[in-house]
Amino acid sequence: MTYRDVASPQVLVWACTSVGARMPVAMAPLALVFLVRERPGGYALGAALAAAYVIGEIVGAPVFGMRLRPERPRPHLAAGLAVGAAGFAGLGLLPEAGPLLLGALAFLAGAAPAAATGGLRALLTELVPERAVAQALSTESMLNSVIWAVSPAAVTGLALQVAPRVPLLLAAALMSASVAGLWLLPAGWKADDPGGAWTGAALARLLLGAWPVYVMGAASLSLLGLAELVLPALLEQRGIPVGWSGPLLTGLAVGGGLGAFLHGLRTWPGLLRTRGVVLMCGTSVCVTLIALIPNTAGIATALTVGGLLQSAALLTRNLALRDALPPGALAAGYSVMYAAAGAGYAATGSLAGALLKVTVPSTAVLAGVALTLALTGLGWWGEVRRAGRSARGADAVVVLGRVVEGPAPGAEGAPIGGRCDPEGRL
Repeated sequence: MTYRDVASPQVLVWACTSVGARMPVAMAPLALVFLVRERPGGYALGAALAAAYVIGEIVGAPVFGMRLRPERPRPHLAAGLAVGAAGFAGLGLLPEAGPLLLGALAFLAGAAPAAATGGLRALLTELVPERAVAQALSTESMLNSVIWAVSPAAVTGLALQVAPRVPLLLAAALMSASVAGLWLLPAGWKADDPGGAWTGAALARLLLGAWPVYVMGAASLSLLGLAELVLPALLEQRGIPVGWSGPLLTGLAVGGGLGAFLHGLRTWPGLLRTRGVVLMCGTSVCVTLIALIPNTAGIATALTVGGLLQSAALLTRNLALRDALPPGALAAGYSVMYAAAGAGYAATGSLAGALLKVTVPSTAVLAGVALTLALTGLGWWGEVRRAGRSARGADAVVVLGRVVEGPAPGAEGAPIGGRCDPEGRL
């Protein structure tokens, strides 16, 4: 298993399209704060606009992701990205508008393109052989790490050196460009599972059955939100200049990219759910150390190692989702995972923000870690329970008139998505 199968012109086109669709997402919260910070109560208004944007993402991802059809997702993706670009453009062109209008535009900019993450991930796995799916997902994670490392510096530089509206106008331009990139990619992806595209109540039941994967996905991103949101206050508590926040968070992003790269280098032993729990526990230890270590070097090391483990944990969740769902439902599943991860980020950040009013930052971090571990335990229990039911209910699977002993399609350890080889074997 190497990255050679991922290195192709089509994947390069996908990467450029993905940057156009995802960099605005990384830029948005900070750009919204800079947009209104010079107005009365600017920082509070900026936080409210950022919250409206994130809520839009959480709502839009499952709603629009469930409408994607494997054979023809392009019109839906293009429409969502175009409307999102319009939302960003409205924010950049109307910086003096009232809070309600700005909030509505922020919500629209977050909600409309929220299904793009799931759709683009499904398109990426269509561009590589089945044996290289893990490497493709690792490549996607590395690209995301670069985007999140570059975006804060780009927003800060443009807002302070040019004008506060410029980052949002750039976001609109990037998202518009990603619409054009869609037409250079495949029109859709294969859905070779029985029934093809899942719709309506059947799709909802199918997605609901994978809830343990979403809970673990929410846990995997909640620690990232905890580290990002509490770090400045934690540095002040330690007597470290707050200006170190940027370089330290860059180290977190670099660690995430390295973790994604290492994860794709080989096949790792153990069940996906077990690996996920181990990686999440390791990440929790690193975040706990951040709350306890008194010096900058120690915090930097813990953040970098934590980013490495967190990135690998999120990759195991994406692979587990491919095991749990048939191909025709994967784009919707990825979108729900995106919403769940955003909800986990918001929940842990909200908890930490509330605790900062009544306790010291280090205690807030430890409380966030406790919440993350609770989510991890719940997700692991759900996956064990689901795997047990699948094994009991389908020890014998009929395939093309023959009985084959083994796990049910979609159960962990079974072929991904219940796919069959050309001779009809699972």
